[in-house]
Amino acid sequence: MKDRSDSTDFSHYTAPRWLPGGHLQTIYAFSLRQTMNFSYRRERWETLDGDFIDLDWLDPSSPGSSLVVLFHGLEGSSRSHYAVSLMNELKRCGIRGVVVHFRGCSGEVNRLARAYHSGDSLEIDWILRRFKEREPNLRLYPVGVSIAGNMLLKWLGEQGENVSNVIESAVAISVPVDLAIAARRLDSGWNKLIYTSRFLRSMKPKLLAKISAHGLPIDGRALRAISTFREIDDLYTAPVHGFRDAEDYWLRSSSKPWLRRIRVSTLMINARNDPFFPGDALPTAAEVSAYVALEFSQTGGHVGFVTGKFPGDLSWLPSRILRFFAGAVP
Repeated sequence: MKDRSDSTDFSHYTAPRWLPGGHLQTIYAFSLRQTMNFSYRRERWETLDGDFIDLDWLDPSSPGSSLVVLFHGLEGSSRSHYAVSLMNELKRCGIRGVVVHFRGCSGEVNRLARAYHSGDSLEIDWILRRFKEREPNLRLYPVGVSIAGNMLLKWLGEQGENVSNVIESAVAISVPVDLAIAARRLDSGWNKLIYTSRFLRSMKPKLLAKISAHGLPIDGRALRAISTFREIDDLYTAPVHGFRDAEDYWLRSSSKPWLRRIRVSTLMINARNDPFFPGDALPTAAEVSAYVALEFSQTGGHVGFVTGKFPGDLSWLPSRILRFFAGAVP
């Protein structure tokens, strides 16, 4: 297998001049209007612990033996800008695709007190192996965005050599590989006002519903008052999912320590100006296995990567993903 780790500083992406800075590149991509040239077919899977997840399938005219599986970022869905752009490209190419919603992200609060979290590699394992059980000859190509990228990379490292029995290759995008660093970044300054407040507005109603439905020993007033990821992870995420506190959760869930153990061709795409995660905290070639290609552009923001003349489009990222899966040289 070709050693891809020497691509650490090789940039395939440069932001257009009319879109300067990591914040603008992030926010503009999120708000960029797209046409969905496809329709989803929803399927519900019952989980082993009595819960459920919903999957939105793209059904191209030809079924095919390959499937691109997209795992969305925090509070994302099949309607997220990166999901729509990728599904549009898969539709154009006649490739099967599916967006997997984590628990509580498909428009309906999940049944259990637990939800999903940044280190839930067991959920990734169950989902991908179920695809293979249903279609043993299926060639799986998972894509993880942001925290799902962290979950996917952690799973890849945990599985080691065993992963080749499940997937062909993988792509992780805008990944906060060290969750403590990411949380501190998002809990301060403009990031707290622009991004963290938005995430919390989405998360709080779901958690308040869980407090009511399950009688969780969490003060609703305290939950409404929180304004940082540290607070919500200390109050809910850590204790409900088996961690001591936020620091323990971040430490045990981060993917960075697992990157040297990955044994399947994997592409990491991050922008060094990502507002969610500092460029100087990204892994170096020495911190990953030879199976991991690192493409860290200077620009792009967080899952931004807008390209072209104004108003631009989001075609670069799905095109790069599919070229990697097809075996193109980075």
